[in-house]
Amino acid sequence: MLIKECKGYELEKEKSNTSEDFFNRSEITFVEDGTEKTLHVLYVRYFDQIFPEFTPFQEDPIFVQDGKEIFFRDIVALVCLLKNPGLRARKRLYINSKQEFATYFQDINFSKLPEIFSSLKQKNGYELRSPLEYIMQPQ
Repeated sequence: MLIKECKGYELEKEKSNTSEDFFNRSEITFVEDGTEKTLHVLYVRYFDQIFPEFTPFQEDPIFVQDGKEIFFRDIVALVCLLKNPGLRARKRLYINSKQEFATYFQDINFSKLPEIFSSLKQKNGYELRSPLEYIMQPQ
């Protein structure tokens, strides 16, 4: 699978009676079997405030790679796809439970994420051989 882009953003209200400003969207675009797909992960914005509870990162941006600031919302869809490869067949995922959200981040090898973003910037893509390379295995 070739990862082409990982990005996230805060939703803004389109109408005064909607609740978009309580949510963030994270997207990962990838090519699998010659077909380009995008997984959109919609989640409660509050999780951006508490991510140090389930990641080693303490502040946003979480790291800077090749001069580009990488924010927590940029990695959410990537982490969801790494943790649950079955999401490749889906277009959307909605997470509003803190417990469910936190489970996606359990056992992720966060130290390997910068190499993905480095390759995205330098080579316009990252070849993901196995999501298991990003999951810490019990010793």
